[in-house]
Amino acid sequence: MTIAGDNDRRRIASGLLALAYLITGVAHLRSPGGFIAITPDWVPFPASVVWLTGIAEIAGAVGLMLPPLRRAAGIGLALYALCVWPANIHHALGDIPLNGVHLSWWYHGPRLALQPLIIWWALWASGVIDWPFARRR
Repeated sequence: MTIAGDNDRRRIASGLLALAYLITGVAHLRSPGGFIAITPDWVPFPASVVWLTGIAEIAGAVGLMLPPLRRAAGIGLALYALCVWPANIHHALGDIPLNGVHLSWWYHGPRLALQPLIIWWALWASGVIDWPFARRR
């Protein structure tokens, strides 16, 4: 059961998440260097993986905006966010500079801590889960 106005909130949340993933996906394709740099060494063919992740982000963004694909896109983007978490951890722990700039824990800490929120956001905005907003019957 959903709360009144829930569809509007989900539509806004889907739109914002789609925009974020679209921008990030395009960045993966246009400027892959930073993404390749933070890819852990155990990931094979990092340039190809970064290109594929860019395509996945763009496809997920489009899917969020298409009602028949919204749930699948939400699941896909949640799994995607989970799968790229090791790159974010590698970036933080390895103190890997981007364009010569070392980012502090003021950047890395919130980024790592918010990854579960991004996973939840994809699932909630796409209607896969209702938690924590579902009303008890």
